[in-house]
Amino acid sequence: MSDRTALPKVDLDPKLEGSLLAGHPWVFRDQLHDRAVHTAGWVAVRAGKYEGIGWFDPGSPLAIRLFSWLRVPNEEWFFERLHQAWQLRSPVREASTNAFRWCNGEGDGVPGIVVDYYAGYAVVVCDANSLARLLPMVGNALRKVTPLKGVLLRQRHLERGQRLSVLHGRAPSQGLIVEEHGIRFIADLADGQKTGLFLDHRENRKQFGAWAAGKRVLNLFSYTGGFSLYAAKAGAARVVSVDSAPGAATDALENFRLNGLQPDAHEFVTADVFDYLARTRERGERFDLVVCDPPSFARNARHLDKAKAAYVRVNAAGMRVLEVNGVYAAASCTARIDQAGFMQTVAAASSKARCVFQVLFEGGQAVDHPYRAGHPEARYLKFVLGRVGGRY
Repeated sequence: MSDRTALPKVDLDPKLEGSLLAGHPWVFRDQLHDRAVHTAGWVAVRAGKYEGIGWFDPGSPLAIRLFSWLRVPNEEWFFERLHQAWQLRSPVREASTNAFRWCNGEGDGVPGIVVDYYAGYAVVVCDANSLARLLPMVGNALRKVTPLKGVLLRQRHLERGQRLSVLHGRAPSQGLIVEEHGIRFIADLADGQKTGLFLDHRENRKQFGAWAAGKRVLNLFSYTGGFSLYAAKAGAARVVSVDSAPGAATDALENFRLNGLQPDAHEFVTADVFDYLARTRERGERFDLVVCDPPSFARNARHLDKAKAAYVRVNAAGMRVLEVNGVYAAASCTARIDQAGFMQTVAAASSKARCVFQVLFEGGQAVDHPYRAGHPEARYLKFVLGRVGGRY
């Protein structure tokens, strides 16, 4: 259907006009007054002076994702958006990596649909089941933008069965190798975190590695050792990688070997981070450089206070095993905590650890993860690096 006049109409409260005109792409179910639309598909949306085209989802609290101001999206429309997104990443793919976020959903004007690129493969993720109806157009558009070995669908919340399916072409063999800033990683597109790797921390890893030469380094919630690899490559004297996930230590060790680093010079620990930090402090062991990048502590608003308390607790414990005047990096991927709230948890952690945190660098998601100025919720990743000194 290309004629917007033939679409079901959804009239919203005119009070939403300002946020929608500013580019906010979401309408929640409790913001709907019109209950006439009951099936998934395109709808024409109006709120005061705002008019646009959205995808209606009857099974989600996020009822409408707004795609277009002017016309009903078709394959040509998706090609235009995905080609524009590809061109926007040219500095990233030409200078630093062959693994990057090609389309960041709402940030690139394609709400609810994420595409990550891994060395010739496009991995697509849909945030809602109903969006799968758009996959034929998305897949065809991706292949028109650039030659691809395969277009793959990664399902986030699939409890049983294959998490990775082939839409076009073929899937890679196990152990697909990608590179960023001269460092090589094994990307597990089927079972790895996110779509295989944490692509959003690319520049934060580089910044962290710049402080590592000759240092004793601790990586908390290390996963496959991203921050650890940058530290070791920069000449760290010793790197300890800690994660509770089964197999994380093995995967990190393999990445070290892939980069010509001697794993015997470093340590890969499978343990609860809180328990590890408690034992480390009891032993009196100290590090010169620490990074703490935990998983999201808040899945919804009800968990927000507990999440903030958890960030304070884990970062205070991390700061306590740092040498005086050492460097500490903290990160949060909890979207419900904004930058100011995150910095408050870091300040509270330094107070609890009885030290002073001097901010040296603040970062977030890499440039291939853009977000709209009118959609601040999409700035989910926070990263800060600072000197931790005594009180004086």
